[in-house]
Amino acid sequence: MKTAIRIVIAGLSALLVGSEAFAQFSLSGQLRTRTELLHGQGSPLSKNDKPAFFTSQRTRLNAGYKGYRMHFFTALQDVRVWGQDASTNNRVTNQPQNGLMLHEAWGEISLLDTNKTRLGKVFSVKIGRQELLYDDSRLLGNLDWLQQARRHDGVLLKFENDGFLAHIGAAYNQNRETRSATLYDGVPVGYPAGTNGIGTMYKSMQFVYLGKKLKKGNASFLVFKDDFQKYKLDSAGAKNLRPGTWKRITAGPYVQTALGKFWNLTASVYYQTGKDKDGKSLSAWMYSVRGLYNMTRSFSIGPGFDYTSGSAAGSAKNHTFDPLYGTPHKFWGQMDYFYAANGFGRGGLADFYINTLIKPSSKLTIQADLHQFSSATPVRNAQDQKLSSNFGSELDVIATYNLTNMISFQGGYCTFLPTGSLAAVKNVKDPQKMANWAYLMINIKPDFLK
Repeated sequence: MKTAIRIVIAGLSALLVGSEAFAQFSLSGQLRTRTELLHGQGSPLSKNDKPAFFTSQRTRLNAGYKGYRMHFFTALQDVRVWGQDASTNNRVTNQPQNGLMLHEAWGEISLLDTNKTRLGKVFSVKIGRQELLYDDSRLLGNLDWLQQARRHDGVLLKFENDGFLAHIGAAYNQNRETRSATLYDGVPVGYPAGTNGIGTMYKSMQFVYLGKKLKKGNASFLVFKDDFQKYKLDSAGAKNLRPGTWKRITAGPYVQTALGKFWNLTASVYYQTGKDKDGKSLSAWMYSVRGLYNMTRSFSIGPGFDYTSGSAAGSAKNHTFDPLYGTPHKFWGQMDYFYAANGFGRGGLADFYINTLIKPSSKLTIQADLHQFSSATPVRNAQDQKLSSNFGSELDVIATYNLTNMISFQGGYCTFLPTGSLAAVKNVKDPQKMANWAYLMINIKPDFLK
């Protein structure tokens, strides 16, 4: 009898210990497909070009564990286009087609005794591959719209207490383990590098982010420094890496707050100085202001204006603002004509827009935005003739329906009416008069332990 009791007690103890450990463990996933019809998305099509149609898929497996004074998380993802892989043979994968990667892999160590520290106070260090997501994601974001998203390899020191937070981050990139020298080729083989079409990754970066919760919003200040490996062009135009880096600094405030009962205001101003990725002296700026008026509980509307400085033709100094490592898809039109992978020159951008948000039910949200884009500097064609600064107008209509808290559907239709000036800066000859883009995205995010 005593032996039987001991066995039962041991079994219950093991079950309780296992349940406690199980509660600290998280396991989730994501399957996101996006079917797209592209008829001039990113850039106007020439009259003889035909639309494109395809389905891409992101598959993720996320696993995490929270223990005493530590948090561990990893996210494995695969990004493919349907039909990219042969269905019956075992192909040899080359780098441009290899979509399987480690998106996140980090550990966070609490520098405070979490058993003795009150809830909400944080002093920790986070190391490894991680997303950087701050404020409205304009300068630092995870770029979640892209199936491959964005992440950084680095270290992050975090302090948070009573609505105030201070984060200090740093990264130092190398192509491989070496026994001597630290030259970094910022254009890895097989994948496009950098952001916003600049074509290269930083050699190193450091930033300080200070944030404070307000009574009806929050305010912050960011100082971000990224360094690019120096190089020199040889007689054939090839880049030869050299010791040292060109340093770029971006700094400015951000505020998001409620004004009265009905208005919400978001505003930011940033200045960029130092040297660009090619060693040219840099002096650039951007500002943004957006208001949203809540007319009813289910309908909001408001204006906004974004300005990013640009360089006029023949300028000895670079005045072109680069919005760092954010989420341009969220701000400058859903069709990604500006500050995405598709470049549009160095002339900067002025974007006046109207946002509307409709919530017919708790599960359905409809967003409709109208943009008017213009160049921030004079536009000239190949013959040095001055063109209109008007780039054209874009209308975006996006609907999101949450079937459950783990299943959602999103569909969108966007159209762009480009001008000859936009075709000139995009180097498109004989452009079509209208561009269209439509998509359907299905997002399944299971939590395997619920």
